[in-house]
Amino acid sequence: MKKPAVPETATMSTGKKLRLVWNDEFDGRGLPDPAKWSYEEGFVRNREFQYYTRERSANARREKGSLVLEARLDSLRHANGVALCTSGSINTRGKASWKYGRFEIRAKLPGGIGAWPAIWMLGDNIPKVGWPRCGEIDIMEYVGHRKDQVHFTVHAQNEGRHVSKGVNVNFPTAETDFAVYVLEWERDALRFFVDGTLGLEFKRGDIAIAPWPFDKPHYLLLNLAIGGSWGAEKGIDAAIFPCRFEIDYVRVYQ
Repeated sequence: MKKPAVPETATMSTGKKLRLVWNDEFDGRGLPDPAKWSYEEGFVRNREFQYYTRERSANARREKGSLVLEARLDSLRHANGVALCTSGSINTRGKASWKYGRFEIRAKLPGGIGAWPAIWMLGDNIPKVGWPRCGEIDIMEYVGHRKDQVHFTVHAQNEGRHVSKGVNVNFPTAETDFAVYVLEWERDALRFFVDGTLGLEFKRGDIAIAPWPFDKPHYLLLNLAIGGSWGAEKGIDAAIFPCRFEIDYVRVYQ
């Protein structure tokens, strides 16, 4: 079935009109478009179980008009040994980043104890200032042991210490149906939606943040983690494998 035409314009909840500036509909087959996406590789963060692979279609591929990030029980040799679980994490770092706009991602989430898919953004300046001073915008996080709860969070720094604000929204069809996750990012506010319902509005001044990181460009990440500091709070169920995170499209309007 042919996809509908991509809307060239979008309207913020405030009424502001925007135009499409970047998108990936994940048409075709094979690896993600190398002009748009880079890879994370290795054991990257949070004591997670999976090893992220680079340019490996078993873990990141276009399939039937969607991006599939797939975590698998595996036996993959790498420089420091053998990985027993592999998965995919792609990002736009060095290829595209944005300051303000509407970010729209249609996705279906994997379930099961141990799964931890995420759609998120990090400040371009992370190599210089580090995390969390660079800012982090979690457009969507989901952990399998908290079934049917979608999480929206912002992370930053205040006088050298990590601060954050987030909410979880009950969403019973997260694992069974595609849903549209939206970030509306303006100079002094970030709003998070799922299928048109506002989950979180975060305004400058809601918590003490210094320096304010959300006035600088951020890049986008899509990943499927397994286990780790949050994902493995209830362990990892081997029955979740192969575990698929499906993304229909990513669209950015400014």
